[in-house]
Amino acid sequence: MKLSFRWYGADDPVSLEYISQIPGMRSVVSAVYDVKPGGVWSRESLAAIAEACRSHGLVFDVVESIPVHEDIKLVRPDADSLIDNYCENIRRCAEVGVKCVTYNFMPVFDWTRTELDRRAADGSTSLVLYADSLRGLDPLHEDIRLPGWDASYTQDEVRGLIAAYSELGEEGLWRSLEHFLCRVIPVAEEAGVRMAIHPDDPPYPIFGLPRIITCEANLDRMLALYDSPANSLCFCTGSLGCVPGNDIPAMVRKYAAADRIAFMHIRNVKIMGGGSFEERAHLSSAGSLDMYAIVRALVDCGFDGYVRPDHGRMIWGEAGRPGYGLYDRALGAAYIKGLFEACTKAGR
Repeated sequence: MKLSFRWYGADDPVSLEYISQIPGMRSVVSAVYDVKPGGVWSRESLAAIAEACRSHGLVFDVVESIPVHEDIKLVRPDADSLIDNYCENIRRCAEVGVKCVTYNFMPVFDWTRTELDRRAADGSTSLVLYADSLRGLDPLHEDIRLPGWDASYTQDEVRGLIAAYSELGEEGLWRSLEHFLCRVIPVAEEAGVRMAIHPDDPPYPIFGLPRIITCEANLDRMLALYDSPANSLCFCTGSLGCVPGNDIPAMVRKYAAADRIAFMHIRNVKIMGGGSFEERAHLSSAGSLDMYAIVRALVDCGFDGYVRPDHGRMIWGEAGRPGYGLYDRALGAAYIKGLFEACTKAGR
């Protein structure tokens, strides 16, 4: 496997120098963050990321993510021109050596949490979603802003998008995803890039918005829309694992054996019931997921894709981007690397 770490660019408090000091670290996961969804990334910006990584002994070969414009998902009149721009971004990423591009097809909100700094008994803080805090909220009639939501949307724009997606519905969103894949995957194949769709986070409807990348049956349906290794998964254990109905080790084994996982996001969560969950430290005993069984499945299937420690807690007094500090993600990287080594040696 190829161990990787997310980096938010020059403004990230976690520097490439620090990332390079994590044992076994190979790849940087990044993106061009100053271009709005739908725009074309400059070759200069991509080359600058690649060169910055090279100067620290790292490889920039994973993009997370190229955002999918809402007009593409809603199949509005400018959807095809926006997909043209998307395809050009894939080509430009490939020019600097990118091999994997992550994206999601979540309407309006990339992810939803109710708190970004929930304090645990040991003093660490983490991201949580408590479903009771969402019940009774009505963004169509109230001004609501939850942690992590895109602040560029006005409340009226949010209401308009929710109404549009309500009219589109789940099957309409499936049709727009199929149209998107039929345009994008041939370009990715030609460029030597694997597209990796991230699951919905959380994997159930929020405020009536359709969510379709949620479970094994829906992952099967998505992969069947365009049967190609370039149409693959960014398998996020925390997103899919926050509901008890998803058997994460079994799903990892199934899709890794079929070579349809391009990128693994590995993190642990504690399922609280009723749709609630807390993000926890990476090790198995900290949450509800068996991290050994997950890595065992990857090793057994000969997985050689990208892996990164996903969201971490904020520990040891660190301040910064919630979920994306250095210390706990570095601990997670070392733990994941150790699991891979142990599973590999045990299988010999």
